[in-house]
Amino acid sequence: MIEKFVLGKPFETFATVERLTPSEGEIPFFTTIDKGFFYKLSDNDIVYGLGEQVGGINKRGKKYISRNSDNPHHQEDTLSLYGAHNFLIISGEELFGVFFDYPGFMEFDIGYTNRDELTITAENMDMDVYIITGNSERDIVKQFRKLIGKSYIPPKWAFGYGQSRWGYKCEEDIREVARRYRENNIPLDSIYLDIDYMEDYKDFTVNKEAFPDLKGLCEDMKKEGIRLVPIIDAGVKIEKGYSVYEEGVEKGYFCTDREGNPFIAAVWPGRVHFPDFLDPKAREWFGDKYSVLLDMGIEGFWNDMNEPAIFYSEKRLNEVLERINELGKKNMGISEFFEFTGIVNGLSNNEGDYDEFFHNVGEKSVPHCRLHNLYGFNMTKAAGEAFERLSPDKRILMFSRSSYIGAHRYGGIWQGDNKSWWSHLLMNMQMTASLNMVGFLYTGADTGGFGCDTTEELMLRWLQLSVFMPLMRNHSALGTREQELYRFRNCEDCKKMIEIRYGLIPYLYSEFMKAATNDDMMFRPLGFDFKDEAARNTEDQVLLGSELMLAPVCTRNAKGRYVYLPEEMLLIRMRSLEDYDCEPLPKGHHYVKADLKELIFFIRKGKAIPVGKSAKNTESLDSDHLSLLGYEGAEYELYEDDGISRNVMGSIRKIKNKPYCRMTTS
Repeated sequence: MIEKFVLGKPFETFATVERLTPSEGEIPFFTTIDKGFFYKLSDNDIVYGLGEQVGGINKRGKKYISRNSDNPHHQEDTLSLYGAHNFLIISGEELFGVFFDYPGFMEFDIGYTNRDELTITAENMDMDVYIITGNSERDIVKQFRKLIGKSYIPPKWAFGYGQSRWGYKCEEDIREVARRYRENNIPLDSIYLDIDYMEDYKDFTVNKEAFPDLKGLCEDMKKEGIRLVPIIDAGVKIEKGYSVYEEGVEKGYFCTDREGNPFIAAVWPGRVHFPDFLDPKAREWFGDKYSVLLDMGIEGFWNDMNEPAIFYSEKRLNEVLERINELGKKNMGISEFFEFTGIVNGLSNNEGDYDEFFHNVGEKSVPHCRLHNLYGFNMTKAAGEAFERLSPDKRILMFSRSSYIGAHRYGGIWQGDNKSWWSHLLMNMQMTASLNMVGFLYTGADTGGFGCDTTEELMLRWLQLSVFMPLMRNHSALGTREQELYRFRNCEDCKKMIEIRYGLIPYLYSEFMKAATNDDMMFRPLGFDFKDEAARNTEDQVLLGSELMLAPVCTRNAKGRYVYLPEEMLLIRMRSLEDYDCEPLPKGHHYVKADLKELIFFIRKGKAIPVGKSAKNTESLDSDHLSLLGYEGAEYELYEDDGISRNVMGSIRKIKNKPYCRMTTS
């Protein structure tokens, strides 16, 4: 059951699609405090949720802030990331979910100040609060997912392997990546274009010197079964003669400053204006611009820098330069030096800048800080709505960096600018389950890590997790070690992991589509299905569908890892699609060996999954000849559709053929 409570005068976020009649009286479970809510936690309470946040599966013991932030250096003390997903489930003596539909800054103190206290505060109390009760955590999630609407469904080719790097500067770079993947017989479905494909980092333009014929390049890549996926940024460069800039100014489609003039900030192109995505007319105008690239044959995009990220605002830059000039005339001791470094480091994404620009909402000027967390959502919405107009019959790939609940209806998200750290590998898995709770099914992290220099060991271990992620993209930053798979000495080991991925795509796509169409989760914490103490407190394993449990290796130099099995399961040790072992293991704690060259995962008791052969891309997959991997006598219901059409009309096919793993177990 879902109850809605209206406090003050909430801003309409469009996070939900169902319209509920508000309830009267006190909000259940919580005590209302000044600008917030209080809940007394019991010793065994687990707190799930918050989507994209640092902090593991159980969010207890830490403080979090909902403030969409460009933070490529996030680690354990980070309070906020790129998305704001104010949904929690408290599971213990009481079981309920709560969604705070509030687009401003919100703080969640989940046993941080006091271990047994949950305190939630906001800048004001203008919000909708939804309380959800049910007979299980999964039931609560399904109710919530119905409340917020169906999840975005990408084209099937988007489940293939993608190669990206900030630093592919010209057409020949793209052709070389494609050529070398094909020469090494490594499957590949997409190559990403970062900011260098643009002319001076201007949205919806192409650098004609570096990419003289992007349409021709796109056509050539498609002949190889490879799609190009360009980036689109939030900031529009201020430049006379640039049509997007001039149209936006003429029609009043940019956010304004206090004087009503277009707000000036800076990102990649230098000085920019921000489109006012809260204005439906501005959304439609910006969304239609994607046609420039769609007409060249592009079938997928990723939106970036849409928290929005700000390198500096013009006003703050002038203030900082003036102060630096004053400090430079002095003998800079420790106090002056710390002030100097502090004001320089404080230029980017300064909270004060978000107070300085405004949106046009229903002919009213609303300060951005009140709606900050909605900006990326509405940029994705602009694209999603445009694709329905511009490509009514065919799915277009769309995923974003910034998001709010509701954005899941228009696109997926990737998990931001991570690092080549083992801790971020573990976080990738943990965050996926939390994101599924709030509707983001098409998600994944940059495989191998975006920042820092990856290693062959880390890349292989990350591939062994990413094999199961809907979005499987290898992406890295300019200046870091080049990490295309063919660059590693033991390239063959990486290749086998990608081949396993392609063999599993029929299963992964099927489970994704079942979750999307049934308002369900593809990935779940163990505690959602098993109620024993060990399962509820397991932080480094997750369930996938009804068939699998994942337990990736997330530590350096590991030869194996400890695994908890909440029931009997079948250990699969896979070195390639043809070379694998199956071993039944009883319920309990086990040390499982895991060679660097083998993928390990677990099939739940009585279950089996379909496995096919690899292919050079998803279009070449043979889904008609699949084998079952798992328990003898098990069946699997495979969801199938054409993988392209927007109006999803899939069918279920039962697979009953002999098990791929010839194993008889009780």
